[in-house]
Amino acid sequence: MHITITGKNIEVTDGLRAAVEERLSKLEKYFTPDTDIIVTLSVEKDRQKIEVTIPVKGTVIRSEQVSNDMYVSIDLVEEVIERQIKKYKNKIIDRKQGGGNFRQEFLEKEYDDEEITIIRTKRFEMKPMYPEDACVQMELLGHDFFVFTNAETDELAVVYKRKGGTYGLIESDY
Repeated sequence: MHITITGKNIEVTDGLRAAVEERLSKLEKYFTPDTDIIVTLSVEKDRQKIEVTIPVKGTVIRSEQVSNDMYVSIDLVEEVIERQIKKYKNKIIDRKQGGGNFRQEFLEKEYDDEEITIIRTKRFEMKPMYPEDACVQMELLGHDFFVFTNAETDELAVVYKRKGGTYGLIESDY
């Protein structure tokens, strides 16, 4: 595996580099040697964050972990990725197209495939509104996201609350 480590507002010391490489080397049993893993370490006030992205044929495996200790974040991110890989193995791998960057041993091993179950469906009228109005509505409801029909484009859109108190807008590109 090729691990690329970069730092934002933090110097990637030899100790940090060794900790990341040691912890993520546990993922070698799942991926082929030519797999690229992109790691970004960052610090914001007392938040120590690690982001790991693994592009795999047709999909991306990603995890982001934050704590007040970078070494704790590194430990957590590896565990989360390993859990994701096992949980979604059958969904992220199309056997007809081959396994991509996954090792054959991993493809052949069976893991419990948890069924995704939708337990609640909500229906509501969606009046066209501007993104700023959708943000206000989201705040009034106390939610982290809000789906609405954009009055400017007459398309379905989503506003969401970002870390740091800012907002994001997701629009369709088709």
